[in-house]
Amino acid sequence: ADPCLNGGRWMGTACLCPPNTDGPRCEFGATTINLTAELGPFVTMMARVTNRDFSEDMGDASSPGHRRFAEEFSRTMDGIYRNVSDYRGIRVLSLSRGSVVVNYRIQLRPLPGNTNLEHRALELLAAANAVAQPRNCSPSADGLCFTATSARAARAAPPALNYTELCRRHAPANFSRFYFPYRTGNELLCVTNCTLNVPGSFDCHRG
Repeated sequence: ADPCLNGGRWMGTACLCPPNTDGPRCEFGATTINLTAELGPFVTMMARVTNRDFSEDMGDASSPGHRRFAEEFSRTMDGIYRNVSDYRGIRVLSLSRGSVVVNYRIQLRPLPGNTNLEHRALELLAAANAVAQPRNCSPSADGLCFTATSARAARAAPPALNYTELCRRHAPANFSRFYFPYRTGNELLCVTNCTLNVPGSFDCHRG
């Protein structure tokens, strides 16, 4: 029987947990969910990965194939943009055929109002295409061989939901009612009474 909870998938030796769940069986909600990227501008980009083959399950964001590829792609992008001062991470939006076409969003820190976002988008596109590709571009190669093909910038729109509803939308369904927003500086966090050092947190002593 599948021992995984809260939407986790059994992979034969361990559970592959969906975002914002923890534990060997995905039995816990994450202590903190960071939604700061929802407040900042972003650049939507598209890349074609040539040394991986698309499978039908990769079109389903909840499938193990999609999650594995998204994690590998995210690690690759983190390495490329780690020295970019306003980089906050990426979110894979969708995968499609050919070999694997990745539609993804680069989340940025809030920028000064006079920043030219379109120019920033072109810089990020150029940085992705300037990275050295692996020598071996076979499907079994460790690294990804890719070409970034487009970039489009946008400032974050005001959230359609209030922050409480936004937290509950991103939290695991079974735990969503326990999360509430916590603003600190420029950050937006979703926390619970079990999160340490936030107003209202339980004093659990050793429990």
